[in-house]
Formats: sequence, structure tokens, C-alpha cells
Amino acid sequence: MKLFVLTRADLSRSQQAVQSGHAVAEFMFCKGETTAWRNGILVYLRVADESSLREWIEVFHKNNLPWIDFKEEDLDGALTAVAVTGADSLVKDLQLL
Repeated sequence: MKLFVLTRADLSRSQQAVQSGHAVAEFMFCKGETTAWRNGILVYLRVADESSLREWIEVFHKNNLPWIDFKEEDLDGALTAVAVTGADSLVKDLQLL
């Protein structure tokens, strides 16, 4: 099982790394009891911006996948990253972080 983390390419590299880490932590905090992911394969991916992340959330929701988003308080609550499992075929064309 892989955990995919999508973050925004319009953030700095350090922000992308930190926000991705927050999404992993949030995923385990919220879904740790119910997920099959146990610190196995972790894949960091990037999308263009916040709007793109929102579009991906819709895709994950429509496909009934376990996902969690992360919003950064220091960026006025902006959506910065999303973590999801079971999305292998959906995210295969996204760029690695």
C-alpha cells in the first residue's frame, strides 16, 4: 500500500516539504485506526496550485478513497497538501516532488 501526498508547486521547496509532512501526520492522526498504510511506501507528488488540489479532492471523493487535506494556519488557512491511499492509477501521471 502506498500513501500519496499531493502538494502545491506554487509553494517554495521547503514549504512543499513541510506541508507534505503535515499531511502525512494528519492522515495518520485521522485515519490511522482504519488505514492499511503502515509507514510503507510514501510518494510525494506536486500539482500546480490550491485550485488543482481542490480538483483532486473531488476525484478522490468520487472514487471513495481515504484522503485527508491539510490547511496551513500560517498561510491564512490555505489548502496546502492532500494525502490519499489507493490512488495509484489516478495519480500516476503527476510529477514527483
